[in-house]
Amino acid sequence: MGIPTFLQKAKQLNGNGELFRQKYPKLGVRIVDGSGLATGVVLKSIPSDAKQVFLHTGTSKIARAVAMALCGRGIQVIMNRKKEYDMLKSQMPEDGASYLKCSSNDITKIWLVERIDDKEQRMAPKGTVFIPISQFPLKKVRKDCTYLSTPAMKIPDTMQNIHSCENWLPRRVMSAWHIAGILHVLEGWSVHECGDDMMDSEKAWSAAIRHGFVPLTKA
Repeated sequence: MGIPTFLQKAKQLNGNGELFRQKYPKLGVRIVDGSGLATGVVLKSIPSDAKQVFLHTGTSKIARAVAMALCGRGIQVIMNRKKEYDMLKSQMPEDGASYLKCSSNDITKIWLVERIDDKEQRMAPKGTVFIPISQFPLKKVRKDCTYLSTPAMKIPDTMQNIHSCENWLPRRVMSAWHIAGILHVLEGWSVHECGDDMMDSEKAWSAAIRHGFVPLTKA
């Protein structure tokens, strides 16, 4: 059985659930932080013809996974925070490292963001698409930009008596983190998804589609 770690995902709190797993090694359920599916949803939200994206922060588990996947596909990932760039660069596989760039001058209209303030949003060029990579929605500061949903999918028609998963999501739409826990059970996956361990994003995405979950956006 899988359970999502909604309020325990932050690495600074418990290592994305790893400390809890170590404390209870005989735990009968599986800890699922949902990072694999969330990463998959974010990747599928990025336009298929994208050549370049801006990563606002690269410290989270999902941010790192998204950056590595994009660089591995030959898509340039731009960051403007040198310390975070250096940290991510050191973890990047050699074949994708050249696609990670630190710059304050390159302008791109696809922004991958977690926490971003009003001032930073106003720095984005007109027509920018803001793609959240965390479970919390962005404050919509710009009227000349597009804001995508937090990582989420429409639930299958066969799922009944479900209204809103989060108060910022439409009816019958569920966050990727909740869906991941359901998939873990449906697929009979026996591994934990916590700490530095993550389900393969494509595997998680394919399982979601196979079980009838529907993307909110098309790349």
